[in-house]
Amino acid sequence: QVQLVESGGGSVQAGGSLRLSCAASGRTISNYVLGWFRQAPGKEREFVAAISWSGGVTHYADSVKGRFTISRDNAKNTMYLQMNSLKLEDTATYYCTADRWRPGSSWLQRPGEWYYWGQGTQVTVSS
Repeated sequence: QVQLVESGGGSVQAGGSLRLSCAASGRTISNYVLGWFRQAPGKEREFVAAISWSGGVTHYADSVKGRFTISRDNAKNTMYLQMNSLKLEDTATYYCTADRWRPGSSWLQRPGEWYYWGQGTQVTVSS
């Protein structure tokens, strides 16, 4: 079993930055793919970013490319999401997720394909 706990959420003005963390426990995550999703009120959960077990391969939603950076530190069993140039539409609850690698990349964007989830951390961007 893998337990995931997000932190780092909060309120920030548009244009500002936040850094989310996702701490894993229960099992080493060094051989897991890790990801971030977000869900705004009344909307479906949507893919934000994912990172391979080595950190060498990353995927981003078009809406966050160039503004968000996903990274991981396997020695600390922790994943990060650096969010810059935040926009009002980035307001959501952000969830970290983990699962074993499988071929292809299309599955990364489907929340139903991921097994382990954190409880979420709220990010609110205001004008």
